[in-house]
This record gives sequence, structure tokens and C-alpha cells, in this order.
Amino acid sequence: MAFLFNILMTALQIYSWVLIIYILMSWFPGARESSFGQIMARLAEPFLEPFRKIIPPLGMIDISPIVAILVLRFASSGLRELYWMIAGL
Repeated sequence: MAFLFNILMTALQIYSWVLIIYILMSWFPGARESSFGQIMARLAEPFLEPFRKIIPPLGMIDISPIVAILVLRFASSGLRELYWMIAGL
């Protein structure tokens, strides 16, 4: 059980970093068009798309990635709490 929990928590942390890196790539011209940027887009965009549909950009600022990262953090916290409840610690 602990092994599965550790895998899920690590996956959530890695995916959070994928989102952060993808967001930071928007600050550099042409970064998202590179092969690395395209791989990051394939990983990040399916998760970001529903948030972009719900939350419109504020001028030139898109806050939907921030909300998406917060959702991942809440999911991570919820998973951690669930694990502690199941493990009985």
C-alpha cells in the first residue's frame, strides 16, 4: 500500500513540475515550438484545457494554469489524508 501511495505522490509531483516548466516556457520566444516544448505541450495541455474553458484570461494573463496547479496540490493533500486514514497512523 505504501509503495502505491509513493508512486502516486511522486507522479503528482512530477506532473506539477511538468506544468510549471510548460508555463515558464511561455516566457521564452520559440520555446514551445521546440521538440521539448511540443512534448511538454502533449503532457500539459490535456489537463489545462478544461481549466481554460472555465476560467477566461484576464487581459493578457492566463490564470488557469495556477488554478490547475492548485487542484493538483489539493489532490495530493487529499490523497495523503486518505492514505493516513486507511493506514490508521
